[in-house]
Amino acid sequence: MIYAFDTYYYEDYANTVCIAFEKWTSEREVEIFTEQTPVSSEYESGAFYKRELPCILSLLNKIVLKEEDIIIVDGYVTLDNEGKIGLGGHLYEALEGKHPIVGIAKNEFTTPDSQRRNVLRGDSKTPLFVTAKGIDVDQVKQDVEQMHGPYRIPTLLKKLDQLSRE
Repeated sequence: MIYAFDTYYYEDYANTVCIAFEKWTSEREVEIFTEQTPVSSEYESGAFYKRELPCILSLLNKIVLKEEDIIIVDGYVTLDNEGKIGLGGHLYEALEGKHPIVGIAKNEFTTPDSQRRNVLRGDSKTPLFVTAKGIDVDQVKQDVEQMHGPYRIPTLLKKLDQLSRE
């Protein structure tokens, strides 16, 4: 199973949504999980994970993961070649490396990272930026290219974004 997470922030709470789907090419989700949590910290430039990681971990407590399950976050797993990690990297550490983590970001992080792959989908000239830990990033690049939907943002990730804003 693949579990994709996204969080949207309101004034005094965060709405975290997870869409579970069977395979990379799935058109529909199997299950949707949601949770509203109080915002635990203000946005801190360069430390986005401090705000979002607690939301994801809280919702993960409602999900029974199997060893082979993959988790997708809206953001980065790795940030550079020096070992700096993003939200996905912190999630990987929090889960003690037991589950592969994939980061799919819409905005480019400019530092060089040999583990970052650009994915062009549909007719878009703007790539998605894919990073991963616990799984081969080149395979994930191919998997993201094959996700359902004709546009830059795959169908299920677009739905995830919309649900987190409801």
